[in-house]
Amino acid sequence: MSVKIFIKRNVPESSIAELTVLLKRLRGVTLMQPGYISGQTLKRVDRTDECMVISTWRSLEDWNNWLENPKRIAIQNEIDDLLGQETTYAVYE
Repeated sequence: MSVKIFIKRNVPESSIAELTVLLKRLRGVTLMQPGYISGQTLKRVDRTDECMVISTWRSLEDWNNWLENPKRIAIQNEIDDLLGQETTYAVYE
């Protein structure tokens, strides 16, 4: 059964350009990950500093394998350092 991952980040206006570069790098690596189906990035209408990525995976196992991917971890650490907080994840099926 496929799963959807909701990835929430708070993004200060001053960090948008640099975050965009990092997210493009992350997406490039994600596209090659087994089990990845699709992704969508949304910006919250009433709180412009909040964005949400909805990522769809073939299975929870595929998502968990992606979480442990060293390339993902390295880019994610750069994102969290840039934003000054950890990204949050919620998994739904």
